Amino acid sequence: MDVTNLAAQLNAGAILPEGIVILTLLVVVITDLIGGRNASNWTPYIAIAGLLASIGALVLQWDLTNPVAFFGGFNSDALSMVFRGTIALSAALTILMSITYVQETGTALGEFLMILLTATIGGMFLSGADELVTIFVSLETLSIASYLLTGYMKRDPRSNEAALKYLLIGASSSAVFLYGSSLLYGLSGGETQLGEIAKSFAQNPNSPAISLVIALVFIIAGIAFKISAVPFHQWTPDVYEGSPTPVVAFLSVGSKAAGFALAIRLLVTAFPSVSEQWHFVFTALAIFSLVLGNVVALAQTSMKRLLAYSSIAQAGFVMIGFLAGTEAGYASMIFYLLVYLFMNLGGFTCVILFSLRTGTDQISEYAGLYQKDPLVTLGLSLCLLSLGGIPPLVGFFGKIYLFWAGWQAGLYTLVLLGLITSVVSIYYYIRVVKMMVVKEPHEMSESVENYPEIQWNIPGLRPLQVGLIVSLLVTSLGGIFSNPLFTLANDAVINTPLLQASTPAVESIAQLDITD
Repeated sequence: MDVTNLAAQLNAGAILPEGIVILTLLVVVITDLIGGRNASNWTPYIAIAGLLASIGALVLQWDLTNPVAFFGGFNSDALSMVFRGTIALSAALTILMSITYVQETGTALGEFLMILLTATIGGMFLSGADELVTIFVSLETLSIASYLLTGYMKRDPRSNEAALKYLLIGASSSAVFLYGSSLLYGLSGGETQLGEIAKSFAQNPNSPAISLVIALVFIIAGIAFKISAVPFHQWTPDVYEGSPTPVVAFLSVGSKAAGFALAIRLLVTAFPSVSEQWHFVFTALAIFSLVLGNVVALAQTSMKRLLAYSSIAQAGFVMIGFLAGTEAGYASMIFYLLVYLFMNLGGFTCVILFSLRTGTDQISEYAGLYQKDPLVTLGLSLCLLSLGGIPPLVGFFGKIYLFWAGWQAGLYTLVLLGLITSVVSIYYYIRVVKMMVVKEPHEMSESVENYPEIQWNIPGLRPLQVGLIVSLLVTSLGGIFSNPLFTLANDAVINTPLLQASTPAVESIAQLDITD
C-alpha cells in the first residue's frame, strides 16, 4: 500500500476535533508544570477555548464527504458529530462550574482539568467508534478517567467511598461488556468492524442464535451501566452523593450521551438480526427506570441523591425515542439530550453555589432561599421545572417530541407510563421549589439565615455565574426558539446513512411547527 492510499485509509482529518482536545490537554499539562500555582489562572480558560475550538471543528466538518477513518475503526458521520459536540460542550460548562469548587477544596485544579479532558476524549471517540477494539479502548478511557474524577477529593471519605464503589461495579460492568464483545467476535468469524459483523450474521443465518442472544445481553448490560438504567443503576445514587458536584454534573450528561451514542451504533449496526430481542430488553429497562427513578426520588432528602434518581428516570425517557426506531425517534432522542445538557448542568451549578455558601446539600436547608439569593432560587426553580416538563420551558418540548415519536411508533404503554411518571416527577421537583419560595421569614433554615453576603467578584465565581446564565437562557428560552435545535436533531438523523438504512420515514416534528 503506497503512502497516498494509506493516508486515504487513515483519513486522520476526521478526528480533528479530538486532535484539538488532545492538543489542549498537552498545553494544559505543560502550562501547569511551568506556571506552578499561578497556572490555575490560565489553564481553565485554555481548556474551555480548546473545547470550543473542537466544537467549531465539528461544525466545519458537518458535510464531511468521507467520514470513515482509521480503516473503518471510526465514523465521523452526522450522528457522531452531534454526540461529540454534546460531550465537548458539557465538559466546557463543567469547567466553568469547577474552578471555585476545586480551589475551595485545596486540590490541584490543573490535574482535575487533565483528567476531565481525558474523559472527554474517551467519550468523543466512543461516540464515533465503529469497531470493537476502538469501542472498548474508548469506553475504558472514559471509565477510568471517571473513576479518578469521582475520587479526586482525596481528603473526603465520601469521595473515596464513591470512587471505590464506582470502580468495583464499573470494572465488573466492563468485564461483562468485554465478554459479550469477545462472543460477538467469535460468532462473526473473527470480525471486529460492526458492519462486517452484521454482514457475517446475514450470510450465515444458521449461526447459533442462543450464543448471539447471550452476547447481546452482556453488551446491553455494559451499555445500561453507562446510561444508569435500572437494574444497573446501583452505583448512581452513592456516586452522585459522594463525588465532587462538578464531576456528577459531567457524568450525568457527558457519560450518558456517550452511552446512548454507543447503544445506537452498536445495536443498530451489529444486531439487526435480533432487533426484536434487544427492543424487548430495552423496553424493560425503560419501564424499570421510569418507575424506580421517579418513585424513589420522592423520598430523597439530599439534593444530589434526588438529582441522581432524576437522572435514572431521564434515561428512561430518552429510551422511548431510542425504542421508536424511526427518524423522529432518533431525532427526539438527540434533541432531548441536547436540552438535558443545559437543564441538568444549570441545576448542578445552583447546587454548587448553594453548597459553597452553606456547606450542605440537604433539601430542607433550602427553605427560604429566595430571600437571600434570588438568582440561585430562580435558576434552580427553572431547571427543575424544565426537567419536570413544565411549559413553556425547553424540557416540555423535549418530552413532547419524545412522546410524539413513541406514539407514532406504537409504543403506547411506554408513552402513557412516561406521562404518568412525568406527573410524579413534577411533584418532587415542585417540592424543592416550594421549599425555596413559599417559606415565611421565620421558617427560614439555619443555613439560609447564616447565608453569606453574595459577592461575584471573588476569583472563580464569575465563570460559574456565566455558566449559570447560559444554562438559564437556553432552559427558559430554548423552548420558544427551539426550531434550530429541532432542525439540528433532524438533520443529524437524515445525514447519517446508518440510521437511514434502518428506519422507516416518519414526518419530522420540525415540519409540524409545534412551536408556532
